[in-house]
Amino acid sequence: MKWVFPLSTPHFNTYAAENKENLRKNSFTTHFFCYNKCASANLILIQLKVRLSKLHQHYLKQLLEDVQQGQKSPQEALERLRSLPYEDLDFAKVDHHRPLRQGFPEVIYCPGKTAEQIIAIMERLQEWPGNILATRASRETFQQVQQHFPQAAFNELSRTIVVQRDNNLYAPGTILVVSAGTADIPVAEEAAVTAELMGNRVETLYDVGVAGIHRLLDNSKKLYQASVITVVAGMEGALPSVVGGLVSCPIVAVPTSAGYGASFSGLAPLLAMLNSCAAGVSVVNIDNGFGGGYSASLINRVHSSSGEESMNSREVNPKG
Repeated sequence: MKWVFPLSTPHFNTYAAENKENLRKNSFTTHFFCYNKCASANLILIQLKVRLSKLHQHYLKQLLEDVQQGQKSPQEALERLRSLPYEDLDFAKVDHHRPLRQGFPEVIYCPGKTAEQIIAIMERLQEWPGNILATRASRETFQQVQQHFPQAAFNELSRTIVVQRDNNLYAPGTILVVSAGTADIPVAEEAAVTAELMGNRVETLYDVGVAGIHRLLDNSKKLYQASVITVVAGMEGALPSVVGGLVSCPIVAVPTSAGYGASFSGLAPLLAMLNSCAAGVSVVNIDNGFGGGYSASLINRVHSSSGEESMNSREVNPKG
């Protein structure tokens, strides 16, 4: 096993030069104690602008305060930080730095990985705060994971394994996940689980496709109250365009492989969504519920942090 820690002064200077614009744009400020062998083995304080999840920001701040108050030695603090930005397990390089860059820990995609590899990655992720998510998992994989993580939960529909350690909401808005048909629910559930785990309030609205458009219109209040809507559809993939024509909030469209021969395993709805006449519809890959939920979460955080009331929310009938 190899530990990678490139934040000594020469490496950091290179990193800062290469990422100057990114560091300038990001919003939160934190402090890292870094062991600098080139400066008489003194601890130096580096002020680095990075976008942090609130949980990691609190954790690192507490770590530094413990050093300041003498409750932890500088060497102990270094040991906790030495796995930044990643930890090399040979078969995987676990990206511990991702929460600092993107606000959420690395997510494990299970297909192609052995249960032992998945467990090893999860064991490294649990050393840092935040939720752990593994997607496209089988029940057999979950049963092996559960022996090491008794608190892990398995969602049969979404095929996700979740270790939830952070229940905080990080955005006041609501993400609505809509499915066209019942056959689209597994992908929709993957989107919902992802968005919830990223600290969002999530509601679902299933089986409201265009073959019975009255079902969608009967739930228009939910559509108008959402900050972001993730729309999951197979077959001809028309539903995101319909929803996009009703609301002013962003739409994340997720095509699925549900459908008969001419749907080409999701290619037909993918192309239909890419050619949507409704403005504000963005499209992710076929069956990519994770991508739909993740994108909606990022939009919801930006939308909420702007402090502006959306036109969509103002359109709700005041009579309720």
